[in-house]
Amino acid sequence: MEPLNFRFGGGPSATLLHPLVLMAMLIASALMLVLPRKYAFVPLLLLIFLTPHGQQIVIWGFHVFVSRILILVGCARVFWSKFFAQSKPFAGRWTSIDTAFIGWTIARPLALMLLYQQQGAAINQVGFLWDAVGGYFLLRFFIQDEEDVTRAVKIFAVAAAILAVSMIGEKLFDRNIFGYLGGVSIFPDSRDGAIRAQGPLGHSILAGIYGATMFPLFLWLWKSGKSRVFGVISMIAATIMTLITGSSTPLLAFGGGILAICLWPIRMNMRMIRWGIVIAVVTLQLVMKAPVWFLINHINVIGASSGYHRAMLIDQTVRHFWDWWLVGTKDNATWGWDMYDLSNQYVAEAVTGGLAALVFFIAMISRGFGRLGDARKVAYGDRKREWLIWLLGCSLFAHCVGFFGVSYWDQMQTAWFALFAMICAATASLVAQPVKELNAVPASFFMKYEPQTPVAVAKPSLQPFRNEPARPLKWLDET
Repeated sequence: MEPLNFRFGGGPSATLLHPLVLMAMLIASALMLVLPRKYAFVPLLLLIFLTPHGQQIVIWGFHVFVSRILILVGCARVFWSKFFAQSKPFAGRWTSIDTAFIGWTIARPLALMLLYQQQGAAINQVGFLWDAVGGYFLLRFFIQDEEDVTRAVKIFAVAAAILAVSMIGEKLFDRNIFGYLGGVSIFPDSRDGAIRAQGPLGHSILAGIYGATMFPLFLWLWKSGKSRVFGVISMIAATIMTLITGSSTPLLAFGGGILAICLWPIRMNMRMIRWGIVIAVVTLQLVMKAPVWFLINHINVIGASSGYHRAMLIDQTVRHFWDWWLVGTKDNATWGWDMYDLSNQYVAEAVTGGLAALVFFIAMISRGFGRLGDARKVAYGDRKREWLIWLLGCSLFAHCVGFFGVSYWDQMQTAWFALFAMICAATASLVAQPVKELNAVPASFFMKYEPQTPVAVAKPSLQPFRNEPARPLKWLDET
């Protein structure tokens, strides 16, 4: 059955917009303009994650996806709030995460345009900047405090519940209901006879990564005590999304997030854990016959996984360092079989943006962990805030694990930007405070070390009220 869409032209560059999607987009745009700031991003996130990525309008060769239209409307809301309503642009001050992000969004498109030097490359990178800069700072504007963080997690949870139900139907009936809108195939892919459900996302692996990386955030709904039932439902939905895609990468990311959660009891010793990981990697590199990244080849959670391809992708990227370090390369397809498939986010950053883009991308991740670590130390003793900060870090770690098996190009880019926006918002009120190293020590502990006027302590006297404090005598030298 051919989906009913507004089509102009033919092929992959044609306009493809279902009437229902068009109506939903118009309603969401209106709501983003009239709702209070704390609710305006609800229709934005819901429509982005429940609309097939291929729904778009093509204007002179430029692909205007539904998400880009919503980002444009949201940016209009930001400008109005900034210049007419005099509201603050985003939570807290400019952060090191923002600096690394801007460096990444400059280095990557600049390198690609220098590499190809074609009009099409410039148009492509305008779209990248639209998605990245517009999407990230729009979410920074909408998500400004811990209440907004919780609200954003609830939105992701609603989307996960809907996606999980649709993907179960996809698995049972071999039909993707979102395919009838257009933009994704009605008939899902399969591997070794097992259907790989994907919902409205661009690929089954990316759909599984959504569930895997959101699981720690959904655990926060349960830990916070305000949405325990909702938290349990969303965690079940995230688990279903991870399992039903039939891919190893989401399962590894899911396991990475669970492992990070389990490290909560030893959270005060993370420096030791980090150095232990570094020592373990160096030791493996010294004793293994192959480079350490070939451990990926031995990780096969689900049959027919392409771990060898992932390992070879890293290996060839390292071997061809001088080919891509300056502005990336367009010859990676010649490195070996299937090397055109950049199914590794770190490799994709290197190949498409050169060393500068890779460094800034890793700096974003590093500063994200660093900011969370600083905030956790300040929040020591406040168990609820500690858990929020810790689970944000668990989600970030799950993304880092997933990056070894996939690169983001669809709705998951929005999820990635939203995570950093939530990190900045959740830590904004904490990083400016001094670290509470002695939270548990009462103030009276320090009083006896403060210089006090020496007094002579009187002996206890027979007073009618034994609890009345003895009055100090006068200075001895005044007698």
